[in-house]
Amino acid sequence: MEAYILHLSIMAGIYIILTVSLNLIIGYAGQVSLGHAAFFGLGAYVSALTSLNWGLPFPAALVLAMLFAGACGLGLGLPTLRLKEDYLAIVTLGFGVIVDLIMVNLTITGGPDGLVGIPAPVIFGLSFRPPVRYLALVLLTVGFTLLVVHRLVHSYHGRALRAIRDHEVTAQVMGVNTPAYKVMIFTLAAALAGAAGSLYAHYITFINPESFGLHTSILVLSMVILGGMGSLAGSVVGAMTLAVLPELLRRAQAYQDLIYGALLIVLLIWRPQGLLGGGKLSLKFLRKKE
Repeated sequence: MEAYILHLSIMAGIYIILTVSLNLIIGYAGQVSLGHAAFFGLGAYVSALTSLNWGLPFPAALVLAMLFAGACGLGLGLPTLRLKEDYLAIVTLGFGVIVDLIMVNLTITGGPDGLVGIPAPVIFGLSFRPPVRYLALVLLTVGFTLLVVHRLVHSYHGRALRAIRDHEVTAQVMGVNTPAYKVMIFTLAAALAGAAGSLYAHYITFINPESFGLHTSILVLSMVILGGMGSLAGSVVGAMTLAVLPELLRRAQAYQDLIYGALLIVLLIWRPQGLLGGGKLSLKFLRKKE
């Protein structure tokens, strides 16, 4: 029972990092992303491959995963500056499909079979294979992520992001460099998702493309919506709730997606801003009617 609770706690911590990263894009910058799991997967594969093939220690693999995922976020953000809402959603969805196809077809990624035998993190000679130690590592990363994002969103840059979210044209008139902020937030969010992917790969020790597909992107989006757009506390609550809920619904596994959908519909009717969210939702069909 203790091992089971530790597993759920570790997975919830990883999903908190992933949810916070997506909330930066959707909740604070007002952009739309339906392919966020692609950055999660890129981070997982880069960290796993550099550890397996190059023998890099975990800290170096983690940094490389963040850099590579961040670079991909930058590469996606630059050509999509002029796109908004539905069009941006389609592009990010397509990006997720492309990444999934690359993972399935490349030999180096193990194809559809994935990668096995990913080593556990070892830092200063201390192995983090025991779940208790791994949970401490995940919680430390979660705390660092929340601290960095909290400082960001409560600074001048955070106010600029919220201005872009609420009314982009007005933000531009007031002197906010909206293209630069959009690219910056995409890059940062992708890098954080890459960090979550690295933690996931070294914990599970086995990854394949199925773990990073559209289902995962929708799950993380559901976590953001459930907890609340533009709320760090909401990201934590949403991630913890939907990380634990599948275990509670294990006997109804065939109906999990149906239950998720019903839960979101009820929530969006009852409280469109999410459980702890206070800002407007970035998707038109999710916005609260005045």
